[in-house]
Amino acid sequence: MKKNQTLLSVLDLVPIGEGFSIGDALKNSTRLAQAVENFGFTRYWIAEHHNFNNIASAATSVILSHIGANTKKIRIGSGGIMLPNHPPLVIAEQFGTLESLYPNRIDLGLGRAPGTDQRTAMALRKDKNDGSDFPLMLNHLQYYLSNEGGPKAIKAVPGHGLDIPIWLLGSSTFSAKLAGQKGLPFAFASHFAPDAMEDAILEYKTNFVPSKSLEEPYIIICINAVCASTQEEAEFLATTELQKFVYLHRGDDRLLPKPTEEMDSIWKDWEKEGIKHKLRESIWGTPKFVKERLENLVERTGANEIMINSWIHDPKKRIESYELISKEWMR
Repeated sequence: MKKNQTLLSVLDLVPIGEGFSIGDALKNSTRLAQAVENFGFTRYWIAEHHNFNNIASAATSVILSHIGANTKKIRIGSGGIMLPNHPPLVIAEQFGTLESLYPNRIDLGLGRAPGTDQRTAMALRKDKNDGSDFPLMLNHLQYYLSNEGGPKAIKAVPGHGLDIPIWLLGSSTFSAKLAGQKGLPFAFASHFAPDAMEDAILEYKTNFVPSKSLEEPYIIICINAVCASTQEEAEFLATTELQKFVYLHRGDDRLLPKPTEEMDSIWKDWEKEGIKHKLRESIWGTPKFVKERLENLVERTGANEIMINSWIHDPKKRIESYELISKEWMR
């Protein structure tokens, strides 16, 4: 059997589950990063979110520094930093520091959404920046990480002149088009926005212009996946993901729930229909089933890499899920 050439990576939102503290969540994510490094995953990314009771990844750069200190070779990065929340110089300095600590291991993935609600976004920002100047902010960030500028220029120290890969992340066609025009790699959020996936991929490839950092388009597709030894167990574990999106839709910001046998008593029929549509790219099943679905996803999208997020309540089961996927994928 031919070994798959498509790379696998990990997205982690540092979930805080029922019965766990924030400290537990951070320790669980550190153990996950160590485990997936051993399993052969290419990169481990953390996503910036704010004011969520069940997500502990607000101080993304701080967590990445801790993860870097507790791993050896896996690439670590942001999936992503929500750039309009921050002055570009600060992000250049933060990731320049990370690159200086962990050379050739850092990815800087960028998004333009706030990663929170509008009230919290206003608390994060000094102005009413709605992300519309994201392209300009990206230009500034690239400048601070470059060798450009004379002796009197403002420099990111650390950061100036470092070759830190920048990725654009998106759930629509906006960042896809921009990534293509800038010649940057692109990661699409199919784990919560599959409706725009095909259009975003087309927009990226159509607008792609080779750059110093990238000669050809490079696409990561991010999806949710749960793998277990039986289909029944995987689908049971995946009820955590279903509940997560039910409560998110309702504005109920509770801790990541334990799996349940009673989904039909939790959601309404119309909620079930909408959430199943939103999560239609999610993959839950045995190693063989997950592999087949991943191969189908690669065939449909032309993805160079698949990034997997797992909404599994039990941290040991979450690690086991990634282990089962990696073993089957790398056969």
